Amino acid sequence: MRWRWLPWRFLVRRAARAHGFLDPLALIARLQRFAQPSEVSEPIELLRAGVVFHARGLINTRVIQHNLDWVWPWWIEQQFDPSSDAFLPRAFSVTHVNLTHRNWTAVGIPDHAGLPIVDPRGLVTPFHDGWSLDAWVYGADGERLYPSREPHASQYLDSADHGAVVTEVVRNGLRLLCRAAVRREGGRATLYLDYEARADNGGTLVLALRPYNPEGISFIHQAELDADRRGWRVDGKRPVRFDAAAARHHVSDYAHGDVAIHMGEEEGAGQVDCDVGLATAAAEFPVAGGEVRRLGVRVPLDPADDVGAGGDWAGALAGGAVLEIPDAHIAGLYHTALRTLVLHTVEDAYPGPYTYKRFWFRDAAFIVHALLDAGLTGRACRMLAPFPGRQHRTTGYFHSQDGEWDANGEALWILSRYHEVTGEELPEAWLQALRRGARWIARKRTDAHGDAPHAGLLPAGFSAEHFGPNDYYYWDDYWSVGGLEAAAEVLRDHGDPVRASELEAEAVDLRGVLERCHEQDEKRLGRVAVPASPYRRMDAGAVGGLVAGYPLQLVPAGDARLLGTVDWLMDHARVRGGFFQDMIHSGINAYLTLHLAQVLMRAGDPRCHELIRAVADLATPTGQWPEAIHPRTLGGCMGDGQHVWAAAEWVSVLRNCFVREEGERLVLAAGVPPQWFAAGERMRFGPTPTRFGTVAVEIVPVSGDRGAVEVRWEADWRRRPEAVEIAPAGMRAMRAEPGAGRVTLRWRTAA
Repeated sequence: MRWRWLPWRFLVRRAARAHGFLDPLALIARLQRFAQPSEVSEPIELLRAGVVFHARGLINTRVIQHNLDWVWPWWIEQQFDPSSDAFLPRAFSVTHVNLTHRNWTAVGIPDHAGLPIVDPRGLVTPFHDGWSLDAWVYGADGERLYPSREPHASQYLDSADHGAVVTEVVRNGLRLLCRAAVRREGGRATLYLDYEARADNGGTLVLALRPYNPEGISFIHQAELDADRRGWRVDGKRPVRFDAAAARHHVSDYAHGDVAIHMGEEEGAGQVDCDVGLATAAAEFPVAGGEVRRLGVRVPLDPADDVGAGGDWAGALAGGAVLEIPDAHIAGLYHTALRTLVLHTVEDAYPGPYTYKRFWFRDAAFIVHALLDAGLTGRACRMLAPFPGRQHRTTGYFHSQDGEWDANGEALWILSRYHEVTGEELPEAWLQALRRGARWIARKRTDAHGDAPHAGLLPAGFSAEHFGPNDYYYWDDYWSVGGLEAAAEVLRDHGDPVRASELEAEAVDLRGVLERCHEQDEKRLGRVAVPASPYRRMDAGAVGGLVAGYPLQLVPAGDARLLGTVDWLMDHARVRGGFFQDMIHSGINAYLTLHLAQVLMRAGDPRCHELIRAVADLATPTGQWPEAIHPRTLGGCMGDGQHVWAAAEWVSVLRNCFVREEGERLVLAAGVPPQWFAAGERMRFGPTPTRFGTVAVEIVPVSGDRGAVEVRWEADWRRRPEAVEIAPAGMRAMRAEPGAGRVTLRWRTAA
């Protein structure tokens, strides 16, 4: 207690001024004036992550720019190259971080949480935030192939081989192929790296141990060649095994530079120790002229990351919704997205394999929603089971980060959505979590009787970080309404009508507050649209308002405010066809572009097709999307290089292209574009769970009539919808009785 009585503010100010620094407390106070007053200035979890991120950036600053003779990863080679679109001047950059090529792809197996990642040039990082393995080819004629320095590479994901990432690079008679996958070896999850090297005139395949990864420096203090010359032990604990003995071996420490500098010298020691943490090692394997040299490398992964009995892709995907369409690229992205969802829902629902390998309720809600859309209900249930344990028992707050007031609404909604589409009775612990979570929302709201524009809304908070500084974000309130209404339905279904009515009344009251706010916004802005908060003008942060249309469906599909917001965003916030988020991300967001597409699809607006196509075109060669995409390099510029929320949205948008609930109606084929109809091929999606039961849709051409198709549906109804509506965007809708099972749709007028 005595420490609390010390005059900390006086001491901090005095120390700063004595050393010629700005008063940090005055600076913080100034910064806070740019945001609405909030009990949490910024989530401590994000501050902690930011400190770690920029601490590495400081290390990068100290190491990279005066060691450019090293062989660095792809992003560094590009970002430090003055002739590249990725080049960034460094004069006043305190930290050097990856802002232009944040791209990687995880390899793994179901039910193992370890996720090695592969960058766009085949650099492989076996362990989370750790060191990496690279391979080079040296020709006998002096030619050198360093993949990270090559402008072009071929890379793809091989779903037939455990989701292996295959990278191939070619240069002047030299060729290198790397196949990275995770498989079981003796019951243990193991990273398999299979290399193929070719040199027309003979040469050497080099396996290199690198003290960095796609974020920058990752220390190696010691590396030792095994006595049989068939492996390394890294930092005394991590084994790396080769299937052949190294013909030559080299090591180096920071003082002597990169091991690549010493490759032409006599063989060095078998061990290196580096106090700085930048030890490098290289093992050489001869390549005969004109022949393919193969090398297998194995890295055992951590047994502690095993969850369940082991990985089996067939079992993990069993029962999942099948997609068949006449567009191989879009279909391939769907199948890849399903695998991405499975890999990142092992011990928890993670929005990424590296930067974002931690839990947020926001991301988890969308990820679990996609699992449900894909029919992977068992996996969805496993991801939801820990939710009650993450809730504060006394306050009812679903806590993943401080100051994010959207979490409770999201948790209530996705727990309720599980009940809605499966029909399963929820455990009592889940029901108690719903009651406590709803109570938190009611208590957290600001005083509705005040004169402030935000009166009655949730407090100012950080919310989703891509909206801007702390504010009274409508996003939080929409989620609260959606969560309250969904939870009320669940409680009524479980025999608690009194509490259900209380939740409904709270939702009605909050809806009234939002209506008042939006009326004020229209007068203030002079247009029918929804800004990010009652204190903001129209800007890219308004994308948060789309949640009222998708996925929550709080307003009708043709709501003027919702569509007015969409129109503003379509006109003012698009780059390369996708939604460009100016706030924080400063890049093209695949997942938010798909939110736009979902709202337009629901409204029957064919502009949804161009947005879906734009997102497909922005996918990486391995079928992934980073959180934000650089408008010039098209590499990642924010967040995780493999964004699982984006993969989740891809699954959900394709599901809704074929099957969507709209109140008591079931809407089919809403997002099927004319090009797919014109292809004259069979299409299908399903089975997918809905609030009415499990549904599968099939669309087949009508023989002898290229302007017509037959839309068929098979359903295991728990309760029948009022009607089935066949409503492709841009076409006149048709209605049918649920029991009809099929209807002929004329998608174009015969010539």
